[in-house]
Amino acid sequence: MKGLVLAGGYGTRLRPLTFTGNKHMLPIANQPILFYGLKHLARAGIRDVGIILGPLHEEIQETVGDGQALGLRVHYIHQGDPKGLAHAVLCAREFLGNDPFVMYLGDNLLQEGVEEFIRIYEAEHADAVVGATPVSNPQQYGIVEVDGDRIRSIEEKPASPRGNLALIGVYLFGPAIHPIVAKLQPSKRGELEITEAIWKLAESGGRVVVHPVRGWWKDTGRPGDLLDANELVLSNLPPTAFTCTGVVARDAALNGSVGVGLGTVIEGNVEVNGPVIIGAGAHIGSGSRIGPATALGDGVVISAAEITRSIVMEGTRIVGPIRLTDSLIGRNVEIQGRKRARREMTAILGDAAQLRF
Repeated sequence: MKGLVLAGGYGTRLRPLTFTGNKHMLPIANQPILFYGLKHLARAGIRDVGIILGPLHEEIQETVGDGQALGLRVHYIHQGDPKGLAHAVLCAREFLGNDPFVMYLGDNLLQEGVEEFIRIYEAEHADAVVGATPVSNPQQYGIVEVDGDRIRSIEEKPASPRGNLALIGVYLFGPAIHPIVAKLQPSKRGELEITEAIWKLAESGGRVVVHPVRGWWKDTGRPGDLLDANELVLSNLPPTAFTCTGVVARDAALNGSVGVGLGTVIEGNVEVNGPVIIGAGAHIGSGSRIGPATALGDGVVISAAEITRSIVMEGTRIVGPIRLTDSLIGRNVEIQGRKRARREMTAILGDAAQLRF
């Protein structure tokens, strides 16, 4: 069994935010999104993983390396300009050989992992297992229509959906998928669609099992999705994830699940309400209120500010009086409130932005 993780460039929905690097490296609970999928593969006993790289790839290779720290042997496969999910399978043909493989979109977060996909594949002698879940906006996903255990139709981003059961971006394929992918023609979107490959596999008599996933799933294509995912992950982390290796003043209040990184200083008259993760080398100044559902990256400086349900990336400085909620703040941003009255706002700021008021 092998793994194939898709980690190309930014999706169009995140380009305007001007975060540098690859969107799959944006942090959820202070870990890159990509790491969650990689860890799921490792937990399922998969060791050889191919990461499909698009135009923006340097940060991924620098951070993941050879995968040894994650218990993996990582192979990098350059796709160039992304031309669809099935095109990624085509690019990885030599790496995959005739082994079954789990294909995992790198910007997905799936609570249950992939063990159940493998169990179903082996128990039912399937040619493919595809994860699916009901969604409220089916026009934005690949939609599968089922009749019992039989697939009736699959359509990518249908204008008039026949149902609301969406493919979640986690699949397990056997080698029967390869000759089908090799014969695909570009769709109207100009891509080789994995949904068309799955449909052709089912049409040709292949055993395709639709697996309704358990637990939560998040596609992190939009800023609001990132914040939702951050809250979900923080709320479901084990107690061992919340350790305190920083310096906390006696009159600071840490309530609930709070993790504090090495070298971080939390001054007096600070209140932190979990779940909250604070990275290494941060400084939380007097009069600050942090959380819940908030992740602060390494080296973040907060002074006399309130940060709630937000992601603040490394190296950012936020000096009050200000109250930020539902905000996504990039790396090395500077926010400074000069007025005496506390200002409340929701903000999405890309890397190195500056905001003074």
